[in-house]
Formats: sequence, structure tokens, C-alpha cells
Amino acid sequence: MQRFSAIRRALTGGLLIAAALWPWLYSRPAAAAGGDQGGACVPVAKWVFPGKDDAPLTLHDVLQRLSGTRVVLLGEHHDNPEHHRWQLQTLAALYGQHPNMVIGFEMFPRRVQPVLDRWVRGELTEKQFLKQTDWDSVWSFDPRLYMPIFNFARMNRIPMIAINLDGKLISRLRTEGLGALSADQRTGLTKPAPASDGYLDMLKDIYQEHGPPAHKDLPPPQLFKEDKHFHMFVEGQLWWDRVMASGLAEQAKKPDPPFVVGLMGSGHLIYHYGIPHQLDDLGISDSAVLIPWDGRFDCKDLDPKFADVVFGVRAPVAAEKEHDRPLLGVYLKAGDKGPEIAKVISPSVAEKTGIKRGDTVLEMAGRPVKSVSEVIDKVHGILPGTWLPMVVMRDNKRIDMVAKFPPLDTNKNE
Repeated sequence: MQRFSAIRRALTGGLLIAAALWPWLYSRPAAAAGGDQGGACVPVAKWVFPGKDDAPLTLHDVLQRLSGTRVVLLGEHHDNPEHHRWQLQTLAALYGQHPNMVIGFEMFPRRVQPVLDRWVRGELTEKQFLKQTDWDSVWSFDPRLYMPIFNFARMNRIPMIAINLDGKLISRLRTEGLGALSADQRTGLTKPAPASDGYLDMLKDIYQEHGPPAHKDLPPPQLFKEDKHFHMFVEGQLWWDRVMASGLAEQAKKPDPPFVVGLMGSGHLIYHYGIPHQLDDLGISDSAVLIPWDGRFDCKDLDPKFADVVFGVRAPVAAEKEHDRPLLGVYLKAGDKGPEIAKVISPSVAEKTGIKRGDTVLEMAGRPVKSVSEVIDKVHGILPGTWLPMVVMRDNKRIDMVAKFPPLDTNKNE
């Protein structure tokens, strides 16, 4: 499983880790010094066909390569601004070739499709758009990373397609199957194709590092055979891939099909394991995978199966990634008694505060919090250098804490 070590480090933020879908609120890993190295095998600002001759290509070469495809999939690390800038420039180039385009987004559940339609028609302000799509609840990454893409679609009246489902619905699919969803919710959905051996190997590697701590001591053969949480983890990932693939395939199979572009985490795309595998099962065998490549990948991963095309981008500097916004340093999920800590990032404010995985957040700044979005709002409202009193529930006991957010380092990255 060493093959996936670099990929695991790079992509676990974009994959389903443990048996739940989580909105994200976490501290980012420090970028490499200098920030301008995409990796020796993929120079910054250069296109490469992996494993062919690894010689840099022109954009014209890439567009020619994509001319026979119906679906193009653009990967991302959700927190990297350079990835979203690359997505925007690639969308613009593809739109010049294919004006009859639609863009599918992992970031939106299908239920908000009417809101996307109103946005593209120019009927909503940015604030209304983010509120009506429940952005802080369903995605929660800084919207400034994505707004240039949303505005590009709006400016050119390119339909935006919501291809995801709410996390709770995917959790029900994982445990109960299609019968758990209403007729409207399961429209166009069919049972996912089984995971390939390569995908299973990658998911096993991720699960061993990020799965439930209680199962870490089991030897791998026993772990993967007997641990029901691992099987739920795999089923959840397959359904997640299938849901998004179905949304894209629905567009590609229309009588006068548009050119379909999908934006999603690279973890759903690499080695054509996730969404491309499900698209193929749905009869869309001519999809192409494009991945932005930065220092978080290892050059030994760059083989012909990794992606159809990669583009070198610089690693973001820390201040740019964080947008000068305080970060608590946790993954969150909706729990039975309130917002629950699914994971604590190290190092982070949360770790220094003593917050632990499994804690339920009851209060922040002296007021009750009942949802993930309320926790996000509280943290987003904190100023650098200030303190945030909190109450969490652990083992049925209330624990008072104070999260101390550091002041801005005005000299950093100057």
C-alpha cells in the first residue's frame, strides 16, 4: 500500500473518511517553502500527458486531445486557491470550443437546483445565492474560492448542475440502499458498479490511517473482512461516486447533449477509480480526467492511469490559503445530540484547546449551538487574537473550554 502514501496525504480531505459525510472546517497543512514548485515532473504552468513522454504540452494540444470527449472532469483540492484558478481558466478554454456547455458541481446537493437556475439567470445576489444553497451547511469551504467560477457561469449563462446529495441521504444509501430515498431523490440513480481492485487498495490504505481508532490494532486481512465500518465506508464512497456520475450522465445522454464539465475533489477521479469508473458503467466511456498537480503528489504516482492530463500549479502560501480567517481545526458532522467533532487536525487551535474526537459542541460564546452551520458561523465571526468560550459534551459530562485564536502574523510571507 505504499503506492498510495502520497495520494492519501494529498486527498483525504476530498474523500469520505469514516462512515459519514462531513462538512469541513479545518486548519490547512503548511505549504512548502517558496510555494512555486508544482513538482519536478510537472513544471508550474505546464500541461503534461502522464506517462507518455512527460514533455510539457500546449493548451492547443490538450484541447485537441479532449475534442472527442463528452464529459471532462476537473479535479481539485478544495482548499487550494490555485486549483480553482486553474479550473476557471480551463473552463474558459473549453467554453471557447464548446459554447453548448453545462457545469456539474460536487459542491451542491440536487435539492438546490432551482437556486442554481435563478443564480445563472441573474435573479439572486451573491449573499442570497449562498444562503439559499445552504453553503455553510453543505460545503463550508470559503466561498471566495469558488465565486469567480460561479460568476463565470452566470456571466455566460452556462447552466450550473447540482450533482451531489446531502450527506445524510448518502449515509442512508450506504446503509439502506435505494429504497431509503423518495422517488424524487432516487431519480436516475442505480446501484453503483463494484469498486475495482485498485480502488479497494486505495480505500483500504485510507481507512487504515483514518478509520475508527478501536479497529486500528486488527491485522489488515481481519480488518477488511470483519469490520462492518470498513464495508460501510466503501459502500458510502461508491454511492457518492455513483450519485455524481449519474448527475453528469443524465446531462450527457440528453437528445441534444451539451458538453459536460464536472468539478469535484481529485479523490473521486485519480486513476479513473471513482466517478470515471461509474460513468463507464453508465455508458459514458469517453470521459477525460484533468488534475491540477502541486507538491502534494509524488512523481512516482505520475503514470498513464493517474489522469488523462495534469497541469502544474504552485503550492499556495499559508496566508493565501487561510484568507486571514481563524480556523478551529476540526472536521464536523451532524450528531444525534448536536454538532459532533469527527476529527481534530494536528496542529490546530482545537488540539491546543483539548477538543477531542467524539465531543459534541453544546455552546459557543455563551449561546447554544445545534447545527454544524452554527459552529461554522461562530468560528467565522471570531477575530484573530481573541478567545472563544465553548462547552462540549464528552462521556455525558459537560466540559468548559476556551479556544484561543492566535493573532495575525503580519510579517508572514512578506
